[in-house]
Amino acid sequence: MTIRETTEMWEMEYLSEFASFSKNSKGRDRFEEQCDIRPVYQRDRDRIIHSKSFRRLKHKTQVFLTPQGDHYRTRLTHTLEVSQNARTIAKALRLNEDLAEAIALGHDLGHTPFGHAGERALNDVCIGGFRHNEQSLRIIERLEKQGQGLNLTWEVRDGILNHPTSNMPSTLEGKIVRLSDKIAYINHDIDDAIRGKILSEEEIPKEYRLILGNSTRERLNTLIHDIISNSSGKNEIVMSYHIEKAMKDLRKFMFEHVYINPVAKSDENKAIQLLLDLFDYYVKHLEKLPEQYLDMIEKEEERPERVICDYIAGMTDQYAIAKFKEFFIPNSWKY
Repeated sequence: MTIRETTEMWEMEYLSEFASFSKNSKGRDRFEEQCDIRPVYQRDRDRIIHSKSFRRLKHKTQVFLTPQGDHYRTRLTHTLEVSQNARTIAKALRLNEDLAEAIALGHDLGHTPFGHAGERALNDVCIGGFRHNEQSLRIIERLEKQGQGLNLTWEVRDGILNHPTSNMPSTLEGKIVRLSDKIAYINHDIDDAIRGKILSEEEIPKEYRLILGNSTRERLNTLIHDIISNSSGKNEIVMSYHIEKAMKDLRKFMFEHVYINPVAKSDENKAIQLLLDLFDYYVKHLEKLPEQYLDMIEKEEERPERVICDYIAGMTDQYAIAKFKEFFIPNSWKY
C-alpha cells in the first residue's frame, strides 16, 4: 500500500461523513497517474503554489494602490490569510483541509493589477466581460504552464469559480473558503485602513464592535468560532443570524468608508486609464504580445481582445506601469 493510499484510508476513517474524500474526487479533465505520496487535493495545492500566477500575487494590489509601507496587504498576503482561516475551520469540522487550502490558494489567481479597479477596467473592454473568479479558472485550465494548464481536480476548480458572494460552491470546503475570503478581507482591510489613518477602531459603529469584537483578533475569533459551532455535524456551512448580519453590515460600512474612500482610491482612475491605454496599444500592436499569446490568436483562433485581457490581467502592478512607460513615456522624460 502506498503512502497516498494510507492517507486516503485515514481520511475515510477520521474525517466527517460530509467531507470531500480525496479518493472520491470527480477527477481531472486529463487523466494522470496518481502520485504515490500525495492525495489529489494535496497535489493540487502544490501545483498552485509552484505556479507563476501564484508568485505574481505578491506584487498585486489588495485594496491600497502602491502603499508607502511594508506592512500593507497584497493579493498574496490576503490569499494566505484566507487559506489560514479556511484550514482552521476545515480542521475543526473534520473536513478536507487539503481541498480547502487548494481552493483558498487559487481563488484569486485571476485578479488584475491594481485590484478591483483593474477588474473594472478590463470588464469594460473584454469580450463577455471580465470577472476575476472566471479568470482564475481560465489561468488554471488554459494559461498556466505555457498553455497546458494545471489540470486540477473538479472540486478545486468548482471552489475557485464559485467563491464570490453571488455563487455557491458544491463542496463544504469550497463554502468554507467563500466565507473565509470575506472574513479575511473585512478584517485585514480594517487593519490596513487604520494603519493608513483612513479609519480608527473607534469609528467602527459600536453595534458591530459589541457583537464582533473591538480588534481584528477579537473579530476573527468571533467569526471563526461562530462558523464552527453552527456548522458542526451538519452538511452545510452556516453562521448564526446575528453574527452573520453584523458581518454583512460591517462589510457595507467598509464599502462606504474605505473601499470608495477618496484617500485610499485617489489614484484608481489613473490605474484604470493606464490599463485601458495598454489594452488599446496591444490591439494596434499585436506583435508586442509574448509568443504564447500570439499563438493563441494565430494558431488557436482566440479573439485578440480576449487574449490581450489575459496578458494584462496577469501583469503585476509594477510590470503594468513599466510597460506603460515603455510605450508612452519618452526615454528622456524618465530621469
